[in-house]
Amino acid sequence: YKRSKSNSYANCTLLKLDGVRTREDAAWYFGKRVAYVYKAKKEVKNSKFRVMWGKVRRAHGNSGVVRAKFRKNIPPRAFGAPCRVMMYPSSI
Repeated sequence: YKRSKSNSYANCTLLKLDGVRTREDAAWYFGKRVAYVYKAKKEVKNSKFRVMWGKVRRAHGNSGVVRAKFRKNIPPRAFGAPCRVMMYPSSI
């Protein structure tokens, strides 16, 4: 989560993207879709996998970290877990 000294903001998630080192590199990912895929115990629609969708919103700092907003806030157990960044919607 985005946070300050005493507050944490659950509606804003920080993502570190592979190969992105600068704020300018991160700009290409703005607006791209993010999927957090996890496995649940109960099977729904013949699958134990579930997805939480989000969107990359803006940069966070100068080292290529981005802020993402998910439709539902991701749980703390997802911290440090991999997310999939989709290459759409594309502006090319």
